[in-house]
Amino acid sequence: MQLRQQSQQQLQHFHTVRLILGDQLNAQHTWYQQVDPKVLYLIAELHQENTYVTHHVQKICAFFSAMAQFASELGAAGHRVRYLTLDDTQDFADLNALLQHYVAETGAIKFEYQRPDEYRLLAQLSQLKLANAVVNCVDTEHFLFPFDEIDREFPQGQHRLMEHFYRRMRKRFNILMTDGKPVGGQWNFDASNRQKLKSQDIKSLPTPLMFGHNVQDILERLTRHGINTMGKVDTHLLWPTNRAQSLELLQYFCEYCLPAFGRFQDAMTQQHPAQWSLYHSRLSFSLNAKLISPLEVINAVIEHYHANPFIEIAQVEGFVRQILGWREYVRGIYWANMPQYASINALEATRKLPDYFWHGKTRMNCLHRALSPSLDYAYAHHIQRLMVIGNFCLLTEIAPDEVDKWYLGVYVDAIEWVEMPNTRGMALFADGGIVGTKPYAASGSYINKMSDYCGSCHYKIKERSGTLACPLNSLYWRFMDKHRAQLIHNPRIAMLYRTWDKTDEAARQAILATAEQHLAQLERL
Repeated sequence: MQLRQQSQQQLQHFHTVRLILGDQLNAQHTWYQQVDPKVLYLIAELHQENTYVTHHVQKICAFFSAMAQFASELGAAGHRVRYLTLDDTQDFADLNALLQHYVAETGAIKFEYQRPDEYRLLAQLSQLKLANAVVNCVDTEHFLFPFDEIDREFPQGQHRLMEHFYRRMRKRFNILMTDGKPVGGQWNFDASNRQKLKSQDIKSLPTPLMFGHNVQDILERLTRHGINTMGKVDTHLLWPTNRAQSLELLQYFCEYCLPAFGRFQDAMTQQHPAQWSLYHSRLSFSLNAKLISPLEVINAVIEHYHANPFIEIAQVEGFVRQILGWREYVRGIYWANMPQYASINALEATRKLPDYFWHGKTRMNCLHRALSPSLDYAYAHHIQRLMVIGNFCLLTEIAPDEVDKWYLGVYVDAIEWVEMPNTRGMALFADGGIVGTKPYAASGSYINKMSDYCGSCHYKIKERSGTLACPLNSLYWRFMDKHRAQLIHNPRIAMLYRTWDKTDEAARQAILATAEQHLAQLERL
């Protein structure tokens, strides 16, 4: 209420206006090292940011709650802050119109903003015209890899192996290194980190740490302004929405999840209430909103590892690789290839998403188990996103634009710079190989290997043809057969074609016919 009242007060004159976007909640930024009464900080709930795709209601609530708390904390530290709700911004056509109004109203002669992490917003702010104020863009001071080195490291349209980038980052920042060599004697412990959860492992899964923010006022505001959303939420939001809670979640991860994280990072189960969280950190929202930094996350994990000798290096390295390697890598891919990247469709996929992506009711148990937490919690762990939902979209040839919009909207941590390379690139191979050297296509056998989903599924995991055959089996071979000319020369795939070619012709035709039947009734799978 105090923020709302403050936003209605007449603005005094300021020398500088600074914009803080909803994913720029970095309390450690140099902007805030000194309190300057002549600087006004603007944080705004924007209609344009909540309507360009349909967002999960928990995602909007998480960002709005985090933004409001960040504004309150800045104010408590002595900074001058104006927080604008949807009620305050509804009459402005877009962000630039709002900025023009407030810069003019304050009489500011300088406007500053941190470089947005989405191309769309950077392009928009680059077009901002202010009559009497100079415009300055500064760095977010969040990522480890410098923005001005991206073009040199990631040539446009070319594949750069993530593993090589990751090793250079390890050396550059001296992370998990001893005398110039990797701790543990090797760079990558992937081979140790592909275990399936056994019954005794499932029993010991940690209960996820959740928070309880009352977001009733935000929900009422969304209703009042007709903001269309997806997914479920009650009035108490489970996600961390301030720095203190983010650090608490980080500590919880280190203590309860890290000791088994790497080993089970690709595993899935349906036999525990924590099946949606498992050993994953769920720090991605805090990181992507910049409530915490990647370096402090990495340092906390390594410090906990050193303090607890029973934790294996494989558990730690697997997590560090996600933050230091993959997260920084996909950001580089995104900026090096935008805006063209957003329209690449190398496999010419054109189908629309089935309706069950919005309600989760499908007879495919693996897909149901991955869609349900997405809709219930605005979250699914990475293997569900890539190898269940993403794999399904790849094999059924869903249009990349459709998949991008869904992923960008449904997940609490989804911002375009990290979503698009993961979805269009890694999951769909729509970029033709900029991110991955081969499509991450998989039959039902992979799901069966890494989960306990298949035993209770409507479909039969061992069958490749017929109405009850696991759809992923026939769709996988149809995909491989269709794209043979493009993929057969890839040494990582060539052996699969030899297996296919040795299959009886009648069996091959039955498999392909089954795949076409599944595609014809996609909405009823």
